[in-house]
Amino acid sequence: MRFDFFDLQLFQHIASTGSLTKGAERSAISLQAASERIKKLEQYFDSRLLTRHTTGVELTTAGHALSEHARRLLQQKDQLEQDMQRFRQQASEALTLWCNSSAQSEYLPALLPQYLVVNPDINLELHEAESSDIVEALTLGVARLGLVSSFFDTGHLQTQEFARDPLVLICPAGHALCRHTQLNLVDALKYGFIGLMPHHSLQQSIETQARLLGFTIQYRLRLPNFAAIAEVVAKGAGIAIMPACAAQRLQADYAFHSVHLLGAWANRKLLLAAQDFSLLPTNYQQFAAFLMQHRITG
Repeated sequence: MRFDFFDLQLFQHIASTGSLTKGAERSAISLQAASERIKKLEQYFDSRLLTRHTTGVELTTAGHALSEHARRLLQQKDQLEQDMQRFRQQASEALTLWCNSSAQSEYLPALLPQYLVVNPDINLELHEAESSDIVEALTLGVARLGLVSSFFDTGHLQTQEFARDPLVLICPAGHALCRHTQLNLVDALKYGFIGLMPHHSLQQSIETQARLLGFTIQYRLRLPNFAAIAEVVAKGAGIAIMPACAAQRLQADYAFHSVHLLGAWANRKLLLAAQDFSLLPTNYQQFAAFLMQHRITG
């Protein structure tokens, strides 16, 4: 999980009002979204930041420490933005694409150099975030263009399919599941898993599916990225679930077996999303058109 200035400002709003509800309102997000962001902060710092009461919330000792650091960082951010104003007219035009980890690591590296070569006066910034956070940023107008998983509700946004992004199960050579070419998640849940860190949206979606089946996933180890997971699985420590494109890329380096997962939840898509493509600035419209012209159809 990466916290940002929005999280710090939200925490300050909650601290100043003594209320999660009022803090969420000041930040223009839902109470549920605010609660999830605070939970992620507490997980990141491994500390309880708020004590919840029927009448509101109070800062813990750790919460007071965070609030003081947040105040200083937000002040420094404002000073930085003011100081950098004088350089903006000289800078090259920059576009920001919000994207989840799958898009950033598996699809964009081979594609974006083509765009940069034919557009030498444009710079690109990739802002990696969880798909849920990207949807929220697009909804609030913080982001203009994003690549998100179809697992999340994007009904209020305009979307176009950019790539198919199915999930596969990987297991060590010789594992009991190797005899399958495809299977349902329920058939794998009795085995120990190697997973991503708890805050990762992919891991959360897998856990949601397991709960719907009446199971809790048994984690033998959690790791920060797919390459580390593939290495541990190949050594026989457990099984894992990852995007098929990541498994295909990593199979050249690690000896594991891939099994296709059945179900709509696993056969997800990667969507290019915006509030309204027709209302984007011209440079963003042209960039979106480039992405769709080079969408992955396989």
